[in-house]
Amino acid sequence: SQKGEPVMTVEHREVTVASPAKRVDAWLAEIWPDLSRSRIHHLLKEGHITVNGGGAKPSQALAIGDQEIALLPDPVEISVQAEDIPLEILYEDRDILFLNKPRGMVVHPAAGNPQGTLVNALLYHCKDALSGINGALRPGIVHRLDKDTSGVLVVAKNDRAHRNLTEHWQETGRFYQALVHGNMPEPGGEIEISIGRHPKDRKKMAVVPLTGRHAVTHYKILERFARYTLIQAKLDTGRTHQIRVHMQYLGHPVVGDIIYGPKGRS
Repeated sequence: SQKGEPVMTVEHREVTVASPAKRVDAWLAEIWPDLSRSRIHHLLKEGHITVNGGGAKPSQALAIGDQEIALLPDPVEISVQAEDIPLEILYEDRDILFLNKPRGMVVHPAAGNPQGTLVNALLYHCKDALSGINGALRPGIVHRLDKDTSGVLVVAKNDRAHRNLTEHWQETGRFYQALVHGNMPEPGGEIEISIGRHPKDRKKMAVVPLTGRHAVTHYKILERFARYTLIQAKLDTGRTHQIRVHMQYLGHPVVGDIIYGPKGRS
């Protein structure tokens, strides 16, 4: 097994409130979208977040000029175990491995998915023959796919291969195809708008222009159908659920997307 390195170091964050009538938890969720609401409540309970030098409750109302300070502790380390999970390997040599990631498989361990991930399976299959550039939690992982997305993944079995793959990846870019709802009138375009945690549903992402992370998606039409459009998307950034969120924002969600797609349609 491998013991995971902390994915976030101790850090100090400080902010002065510019608008009144916000709860402490709601305010923090907006300005620090990477923190879940439950994580914020835990940090408040443990005294890692203060308001004007003292403790605070999640429901406490803020006033203009209030100063919030957060001292984020190291996360609990995750022990990554090798697991005998079948892999659909398409190609393998001493440097790289291509495999077909099935829908429903998480790529690397995290707090909500410590086991049953692709990394657990790779540790069993490759033993110690995986690159270490991305740390103990993501050995060999050059790029990722969402849990509910199937597709080919390339794995680096040593650091030299990992560096070479990363360089080629940056030169060629990342291209995806997606079938979306509706008939898009234009031949293509660019979506440049920030993405962050959904303000109400922390398990989802959303377009959040003020507090999200910069995200750019280029797309072009490949084929049109009666009720759908097949597009090619090229990403300049790699935000979680980027294509799905950006296409939903345009009013053309990805077909079959149970999270961001229209309810009752497939």
